[in-house]
Amino acid sequence: MTTVVFGEALVDDFGGDQQVGGAPFNVARHLAAFMAPQLMVTRVGADRNGNLVRAEFERFAMSARGLQLDPMEETGRVIVERSGDTHRFIILPRQAYDFIDTDAALAAVREVDPLTVCFGTLAQRGERSREALFALLGASTATRFLDLNLRTGQCDNDCLDRSLSAADIVKVNEEELQTLFREFLGIDEPADAMTAEAVHVACAALVKKFRLEALLVTLGHRGSVYFGAGGTMIANRDTPAPPYVIDTVGAGDAFSAIFLLGRALGWPLAQTLARANEFAGAVCAIPGAVPRDMDFYDKWEARWRAA
Repeated sequence: MTTVVFGEALVDDFGGDQQVGGAPFNVARHLAAFMAPQLMVTRVGADRNGNLVRAEFERFAMSARGLQLDPMEETGRVIVERSGDTHRFIILPRQAYDFIDTDAALAAVREVDPLTVCFGTLAQRGERSREALFALLGASTATRFLDLNLRTGQCDNDCLDRSLSAADIVKVNEEELQTLFREFLGIDEPADAMTAEAVHVACAALVKKFRLEALLVTLGHRGSVYFGAGGTMIANRDTPAPPYVIDTVGAGDAFSAIFLLGRALGWPLAQTLARANEFAGAVCAIPGAVPRDMDFYDKWEARWRAA
């Protein structure tokens, strides 16, 4: 029941503070913290930041089978510039995660017989990593979960089309959904100005166009909606709002991790969505994308066991 997570592991550089991140890596770390079988396929450099990433692998007891070491390229780094209450992110080009090796990735995945392969778009900007991803997808019958996770200037229309066409389940936020409406359905009207029925029809059109099993739309504190093939729709609107919000960094990654955890453990879909929403909200109440205190996960395991 292993979930393979493919993509970037990097360091968010705040100047005086470096935090290990990358959306796929955040998903894998959450799964590992809940003791769910996972395999992260990524590549880091032989440098200080690479050591930070490897230390996180050890802290979360993650398998290093899919962790590749690049002797030349630097570990992925994103420069974060603070300005008041906002942040500006500078995603550097030509990083180690752009050079994931196909043979090494396939060898690692062959050992686990994955239930799901989770991937995004950022690691596809590099030709070698893109080739490795699609070789991996082509070699497996696992469900393909696309966490779109768009970053400005890092994914063109070809990347969007290629990613959606390869996926079985797609997860997007509202802004990303609007991009899909515009690029593939020719809808320029903001989603929040459309009627609920029009949004549902447009989402169903995306599901049909790309032959998806499902399209998942996260709505922040308003919950999420699952649009399934054949017209199935499950809306989760009853998620308790977090008592306070420190930042929303990593909330989408947290949602994806719990959705994948629920699939692996066989939770009912409606319950999976509710738990994913609530856990994502809880991550908004801590600084950063993942908790620094591993005890954070214990209360969730206890709550879900008792339910």
